[in-house]
Amino acid sequence: MAKNRDLARAALDELLGLADLPLSTADRVTIAGADPVLPTRYRIGTAAAGILAATGVAASELWKLRKGRTQAVSVDVPAAAVSLRSSRYMSIAGREADRDFAPLMRFYPARDGRWLFLHANFPNLRDAALRVLGLPADRIEDRDAVAAAIAPWDGEALETALHEGGACGAFVRTHAEWDRHPHAQAIAHLPAVEITRIGDARPRPLPEGDRPLAGVRVLDLTRVIAGPTCARTLAEHGADVLKITRVGLADSGDLDLDTGIGKLSARLDLRQREEHARLVELARSVDVFSQSYRPGTLAARGFGPEALAELRPGIVYVTLSAWGHTGPWQHRRGYDTVVQAASGMAEASGGATGPKHLPVSALDYVGGNLMAFGAMVALARRATEGGSWLVRVSLATTARWILNRGVLARDEFAGAPDDLPAAAIDRLSSEMDTPLGRMRFLSPVVGMSETPAHWARPAVPLGYHQAAWPA
Repeated sequence: MAKNRDLARAALDELLGLADLPLSTADRVTIAGADPVLPTRYRIGTAAAGILAATGVAASELWKLRKGRTQAVSVDVPAAAVSLRSSRYMSIAGREADRDFAPLMRFYPARDGRWLFLHANFPNLRDAALRVLGLPADRIEDRDAVAAAIAPWDGEALETALHEGGACGAFVRTHAEWDRHPHAQAIAHLPAVEITRIGDARPRPLPEGDRPLAGVRVLDLTRVIAGPTCARTLAEHGADVLKITRVGLADSGDLDLDTGIGKLSARLDLRQREEHARLVELARSVDVFSQSYRPGTLAARGFGPEALAELRPGIVYVTLSAWGHTGPWQHRRGYDTVVQAASGMAEASGGATGPKHLPVSALDYVGGNLMAFGAMVALARRATEGGSWLVRVSLATTARWILNRGVLARDEFAGAPDDLPAAAIDRLSSEMDTPLGRMRFLSPVVGMSETPAHWARPAVPLGYHQAAWPA
């Protein structure tokens, strides 16, 4: 058990090294508990505790810049593990969160005994997949028809065809097959989080306030889980977060409520001149700009890192991609489940009945917190040395970082429970009134001795507020 606790501290130390923070910044960190927490061979509790402790250290360092003193930070490994599926424990007005996936989203047998994972959680991806498979649009719930259409395909060939047809899916590989893949080799040198200076600017002290990120403005142009988790983590330490989406863009249902706690939410359509101009005005006074569109998408509309560093010297630009910013797959769509399938995690988690995903969205939540950690480190650098900063994270490099925590033998996790006891989940949960009713949700996992992490704003429906900073 002590060895497993040491693994979580080693994960924290590795992250501090990537951020050029001395290991002594973790002297007041306590990590309790160890894997296995849930039945999976991957050390998800270790990974989650390591990155969450890192966010606590980064927040403590910002507090030190404000007040001249650090804080004690604590993380519980079991709590960290279940936070990787926090939406499971959310309820709104007495109703449990909807966890149903799109009917077509699953693993399908392909030719030669191999498997293909089809991602179809948004209507555009579902419809594109049906077109690639030569199926009519009315087969949106016909798994049998989709299975029959996939069965003759070579898995890698279909993976490519889905990408070229505007859909999304992954051929299920082993870890060894992924290691040999040209894209895996192209991103092998990339760290879990990159923090790079991209422009000059005078040092910008943190605003006045009684929390580590009080007064810090964050624009959140992200979707699904990983990107929104980044801004939610910044909000739990006091940042003013404004989430921006647009009418007509497919949402993630109840997931948006879970990752929307602590945020304002507005809609802007960047295809409309006036609304594009409004985002420009918001960006003129932003501190952190976080986005998760595919590489180049926002840059084409004038919101790339270099353009915003010129518009707002001293900005911290945080970007998430599925596959990284280099390599042959850099422009491909991808999600947590897709990367698990392509990288070997789903194959290694499966058994006689086929591949299987992890019991948590580890890549999403760990990746989102890697983004938040990088953002806070960059804010501290901006305050002390100036400059504009770019923070880059990908789901693919996050998967590798989790794998590098080591794996458990099957007999080591075979007896792990499917969940924490209900009483433990109750202790980890909080409640808040929202425009949709009373909401129950998992509380922030990181313990802070002087500025307890919490969300000051309730979750709201997308587009609930005006596109403006709070007065």
